Amino acid sequence: MFNNRRLLGSSAIALAVGFNIPYSLLAANFNYPAILRRPAAEALNLFAAGGPGLILTWYGFALAAIALIAIAPALAITPARIATMPGLAIGAAIAGSLAGLAQAIGLLRWVFVVPELARHPTSAAIHSFTVLNQYGGVAIGEHLGQMLTALFVIQLAAMQKREAAPVSAGLGVLTAIGLVIGTGEGLAIALGGSGHGFSLMTMAGFLALTAWLIVTGIGLLRYRA
Repeated sequence: MFNNRRLLGSSAIALAVGFNIPYSLLAANFNYPAILRRPAAEALNLFAAGGPGLILTWYGFALAAIALIAIAPALAITPARIATMPGLAIGAAIAGSLAGLAQAIGLLRWVFVVPELARHPTSAAIHSFTVLNQYGGVAIGEHLGQMLTALFVIQLAAMQKREAAPVSAGLGVLTAIGLVIGTGEGLAIALGGSGHGFSLMTMAGFLALTAWLIVTGIGLLRYRA
């Protein structure tokens, strides 16, 4: 059991680091996430200029989301939790896996669909990119993905609070709040607004998620049966 906790703790920390590496590269090389709200033609031109390296960076970002599909159930479910808090444990496992899936679907559009649109930036391709970005990106990856991530974290934070882990529980609450408020960006855009304030909350939520994963991982590494 101790070795399993060490592996899981290391995995949680690795996930926190793992999704921040491609995020940082995209911020430096693709003006991410601001580029998502720029005109489609500008985004496609910048994407085409990024070449294979940019595509692989997006693929690495998607792999981090896919990793959550496996790590979330492992973080959520233990024999003790199944015995005492089965609803929270199973709910967190399902929500976390679905969150990883939703985010992976959104991110993989940059790997398998956008490159073809960027190679032939016709008016039809630009329109297709806009629709793809709104549905695969905003609706599935961002809105649904963030909602499910928040649900995963808040349920796990509730269990951490019961297990006398107040720091990780508190960070989990802050993470969930930031991510849920951040989902208002897509709705604001659909209603004709800018959603800039909501985007800042999303960034704050993911920073809190990074801290929560690291603290959770450290707690598992320091656990003594």
